Amino acid sequence: MHGNRQKSGEDDTRLGPLLAVVDLGTNNCRLLIAAPVQTREGGTVGFRVVDSFSRIVRLGEGVNQTGTLCEAAMTRTVAALKVCADRIEKHKVKHVRAIATQAARLAGNTPELAARVRGQTGLELEVISAEEEADLAADGCAPLIGRRYRGALVFDIGGGSTEVILLQKGPAGPEKKFSASVPVGVVSLAEGYGQSSTSRAGFDRMQADLKARFEPFARQMSRDFDGEHYHLLGTSGTVTTLAAIALKLPRYNRTRVDGSWHETAHMLRVVERLLGQDTAALARIGSIGAERADLMLPGCAIFCAICSLWPAPVLRVADRGLREGMLRRLSRELS
Repeated sequence: MHGNRQKSGEDDTRLGPLLAVVDLGTNNCRLLIAAPVQTREGGTVGFRVVDSFSRIVRLGEGVNQTGTLCEAAMTRTVAALKVCADRIEKHKVKHVRAIATQAARLAGNTPELAARVRGQTGLELEVISAEEEADLAADGCAPLIGRRYRGALVFDIGGGSTEVILLQKGPAGPEKKFSASVPVGVVSLAEGYGQSSTSRAGFDRMQADLKARFEPFARQMSRDFDGEHYHLLGTSGTVTTLAAIALKLPRYNRTRVDGSWHETAHMLRVVERLLGQDTAALARIGSIGAERADLMLPGCAIFCAICSLWPAPVLRVADRGLREGMLRRLSRELS
């Protein structure tokens, strides 16, 4: 998405109105403000990013056990959303959409959070279904389907849920052949397995658990998916971090990671290297850091389960997803 910049000398495109999208996940709060790059006919060929923001808020902390959002998590979340609202106001954006996903779907007191967000930030928080979450992630990643492939298996490893979507190229663009959402993500796995989620033995158990959960979907897709004509297309902090390590980046660099191609076997060897390290050692790796270190092995367990059930030689990495899908949808609604 961000690669489709308006080039100097391109007189046949113009910038559309600024759009702002907020994605409040189980672990992260993310904002993206961008202007559609439009043709004279009104079609959108890309986006020019004006501002972005991301903060780990762990909204889903304890929600699987208690069924409610805890006070500390709501306070962290409202503080992050205030930053988003300030930036939206600074850029005078009129077209705004703010969504919340798995933690908000699960919690009984989400209306209380939404009321606080409305009162303190002015943002209207919309809780979306797992199906719409999968659709938005697929929409955001669709431009990265490789030219020589029939389609891709998009997977989005979130904090509280993981989505898999089979996209196939069609005459009017990529079409969704199948999608599924499993209510397990890096935060819920880490909390469910406790201390063992950071150990090798715990990793093996988590991977087996995820394989069992995803296996029925892999069977349903077995007629359509084959690794020769489809590639894997992964989005999420786990996958982008693995890509940064595979690329030997001293610290995370979005422009190097987004759209990068990797041999799946190489990425699995990166996972194998991480399995031998404790949380403190993982925190010292530049692209992981202290905030993500305890969630890295749960994320890797989900990643390895997906790679084993949908074997494909190559994987493309997307540092994009829900927010970009929301931008594309907002842009279509306004055109």
